[in-house]
Amino acid sequence: MANASVKYDPAARYEVKVEDIEYRSDGDRSWLALTYQPQGPGPFPALVEIHGGAWNNGDRRNNPALAEGLSASGVVVASIDFRMGGQDPYPSSLADINYASRWLKVHAPDFKADPATVGGLGVSSGGHLILLSAMRPFDPRYTALPFPGAAGVDGTLAYAISLWGVLDPYGRYVMAQERGNKELMANHERYFLSAETMQESNLIQILQEKEKVELPPALLIQGTADKGVPQGMVEKVSELYRAAGGDVDLALFKDMPHGLAGWSETEAARMIEHVKAFIAKQVAAATA
Repeated sequence: MANASVKYDPAARYEVKVEDIEYRSDGDRSWLALTYQPQGPGPFPALVEIHGGAWNNGDRRNNPALAEGLSASGVVVASIDFRMGGQDPYPSSLADINYASRWLKVHAPDFKADPATVGGLGVSSGGHLILLSAMRPFDPRYTALPFPGAAGVDGTLAYAISLWGVLDPYGRYVMAQERGNKELMANHERYFLSAETMQESNLIQILQEKEKVELPPALLIQGTADKGVPQGMVEKVSELYRAAGGDVDLALFKDMPHGLAGWSETEAARMIEHVKAFIAKQVAAATA
């Protein structure tokens, strides 16, 4: 249970300290978290932010306005780099995300944050990854990276937020095939390597097959004009998640496309407020 003194007011305003921190190293490779820390007494809630890029592209600097906007209202945000397709196919990124979730819990006091409030947010392919990580925090493939000195700290998340997430990678692959989008097909193939793996990590299949998973509160945000994901996908995930016993908030934004760049200023602002309200609800429940 979270510390009862943790408060989150979406209308609050803080100065934000932005800093790159190494959260993991492996020989000559290191992975950074771009951290956003509200400058106040705390304790604050915290979240891990996962960028998009079709599982193959992008980095921790993809969504600075989103991360800084949340942090300015009183949320510690850690936007992480992680292994991606090509050199490091599935499930390498899930192992990194699970590790980063544990890292943020262990280091929460350094950011004046409460480890019990650590949630996750992902964008596009990152929406798929954060929900998969939230649902399978004890999967041995995802927990494969040891964290010395952190016995008893797991990768569970207090909640998961997906912004236009590609929650059905196999369905999106079939969609790309039908449209002759070879670049998108290649991204799927580089990361998942096979159609079978796309299905194994497909939220619809996981829920339909009643796999034993964790079901933290979830927020699914989707534009109704999104041509980057299969039609009806997010509604199906929401229906199955709820049927499995999960608390899910499906927020559809009329005529908005895939990716925030195409959203109107008004709808983008409304979307951010919806995210903040959801986080506030989860923090209130955790500290009640």
